[in-house]
Amino acid sequence: MSGDRPTPDLVLYFAPGACSGVTMIALEEIGVPFEARLVAFMAGEHRRPEFLARNPAGKVPTLMVDGQPLTQNPVILAWLARRFPQAGLLPLGGDAIADAQLLGRLSWFSADVHPLVTRIRMPQFMCDLPGAPERVRAMAGEAIRFHLAPLEQALAEAPWLLGDRWSVLDAYLFWVWFRITGAGFAAAEYPAIAAHYERMSDRPSVRRALVREDAAFAELSGRGLAVPLS
Repeated sequence: MSGDRPTPDLVLYFAPGACSGVTMIALEEIGVPFEARLVAFMAGEHRRPEFLARNPAGKVPTLMVDGQPLTQNPVILAWLARRFPQAGLLPLGGDAIADAQLLGRLSWFSADVHPLVTRIRMPQFMCDLPGAPERVRAMAGEAIRFHLAPLEQALAEAPWLLGDRWSVLDAYLFWVWFRITGAGFAAAEYPAIAAHYERMSDRPSVRRALVREDAAFAELSGRGLAVPLS
């Protein structure tokens, strides 16, 4: 809890394997109580009026804060970092330029890297012409290598993307790596990122988040609504 303010009522709408896992790791890192509510995409729950009232885009993550919705990972993570500074999610220090640059790095994951993950994982949703999905995946794979190169270099020199300090940038990279390697992306080219993934996998907050996601995946499987995670 930050200062003497009461902890807000937090409800995270998520789906296993989706980028909502980044926000879930952040919440586990903070260590405050929150409710995780599963959204079954295969059942169309993300298009139901009650969910669209919370997030008109019909996407996860959606974080309800005392009944008010926050959407989009960069917005949610920046709010969490400011509301719970003791958790060290992002070193926002109040300098306008430095903080904006840091938030720019977070937005880069969401705006530049994440769309390529989608094209690698689900190219058929980008174009369904004969042979096109394979070409979409190949082009996205080429493009994401450009973005991974500086991350590989940074992690060859330090354990985390901000040097010796963990941040939610590391959580976002963890999710990216999980999704693309699960789709067959060649991990051998990026040993430092692969080692970073292993460090993240050992982090207690990540383990707790994965337990929640595994339970959600099992629930979806039991309902015949699971989408393979890899």
